[in-house]
Amino acid sequence: MLRFLLRRSLGAIAILLIISAVTFFLFYAIPRNPALLACGKTCTPDQLAIVEHNLGIDKPVPTQYWEYMVGLFTGRDFPAGSCPAPCLGFSFTDNRPVLDTILDRLPTTLSLSIGGAVVFLIVGLGLGMLAAWRRGTLLDKTVSSASLVLSSAQIYFLGPLALALLVHNTQILSQPKYVPLTDDPMGWFNGLLLPWLVLATIFTANYTRMSRAALIEQLREDHVRAAKAKGMSRPTVFFRYAWRGSLIPIVTIFGIDLGSLFGGAMITEFTFNLPGLGRLAVNSVTESNLPMLMGVMLFAALMIVLFNILVDACYALIDPRVRLA
Repeated sequence: MLRFLLRRSLGAIAILLIISAVTFFLFYAIPRNPALLACGKTCTPDQLAIVEHNLGIDKPVPTQYWEYMVGLFTGRDFPAGSCPAPCLGFSFTDNRPVLDTILDRLPTTLSLSIGGAVVFLIVGLGLGMLAAWRRGTLLDKTVSSASLVLSSAQIYFLGPLALALLVHNTQILSQPKYVPLTDDPMGWFNGLLLPWLVLATIFTANYTRMSRAALIEQLREDHVRAAKAKGMSRPTVFFRYAWRGSLIPIVTIFGIDLGSLFGGAMITEFTFNLPGLGRLAVNSVTESNLPMLMGVMLFAALMIVLFNILVDACYALIDPRVRLA
């Protein structure tokens, strides 16, 4: 198991290096002059030179990238201030290190992603199991039809609709907002409940269909049929044999989905005005804040890679044959 995780970790490091190089090249090498974006239309030559020096783009691109990568481990000094390791850059718009801003926004995205994931896993897998258990009945057809319809819905449609119906008109739920969990646990829960429900609705539909299909497929496997032939009860066969085998594709997709959510649920955060990483990335684009955008991209990539490693570990625990691959 340790060798398996070591191989995955080395592969993840290589992927992150490639992502960092490609991202840096796209942001700093392809544009004609990235400093013009940060300086604005009324920028004078003197101001442009200062911005270029502050951004560190008054040097050749390979030198810029080398200094950026070294700064991740040793930190860097900028004209406006120092950036301790791990340094993802210095935002001159906020006048602070990029990582500090990311860490300020991280709890919001973390709360939104994990809370939504808990909801759609419990509801989605539960409905999928129920539909597979009662396969062919009216309940199965109803659940399958509803999940098919909801899987085609979008957050930018469900979000405003839920706000209008559940907050503004009926006031059943509170206005979405982020309150730190350590300050007010109940306020944290009430402020994120509606975003969780909206975010989980689409994923719930997908996980319902996926878990139902995986369970039905597992029920046709030879080892499950052998368990039935031995006279084991239906619940034992269903939960002890079929359920474990059906977890493999679910765990794989869950890791990808959780990594994407953690990387910044942009539409959800914008719909409910939540100050998370997704909203930070969009604001960085509108403000031409390239260091911040670069930092958010790399941080999101790191989270996605880490979650994929975690999924691989869970995958290997469920199916030992994976460790030999």
